[in-house]
Amino acid sequence: MGCFSEKEEALIRISWEELMNNFPDISLRFFTLIVEIAPEAKDMFSFLRDSDEIPQNNPLLRGHAMKVFKLTYESAMRLRENEEVVLEDTLLKYLSSVHIKNGILDAHFEVLKEALLKTIKETMGERWSEDMNRVWATAYDGLATAVRKEMKESIDGVFQIL
Repeated sequence: MGCFSEKEEALIRISWEELMNNFPDISLRFFTLIVEIAPEAKDMFSFLRDSDEIPQNNPLLRGHAMKVFKLTYESAMRLRENEEVVLEDTLLKYLSSVHIKNGILDAHFEVLKEALLKTIKETMGERWSEDMNRVWATAYDGLATAVRKEMKESIDGVFQIL
């Protein structure tokens, strides 16, 4: 028995479909919110570092936003089947190494979560609900926990070698 009910999975699917209807604008809004919440986070993204504005037509921005939303969506689908988010080992190691290289801290995961949830709420309008917010938050938390755990293990492994 998984973590999410059919109703909770349906909330994720409905909102996912709505998000995909206008993803270029949604990705721009997502990164605008990240920078509004934590202006210093701008320097952690190569495609934002040298710009005073959020670049509207930057494929890297859209691609990164898609990865965040898609991984969170896929995490939700895994929670329907399992009790936790389980990622492919090579993907997990890749995400961990990129986050370590860019100096991502626990607080940054929370900024991303806040921006993700606000973006979904704005996109869904009247169809948004606390339940929808909760299932996306749960899926994101599962994903973030898996990545942070791998980051810790990677860093601990380096210190054991030294």
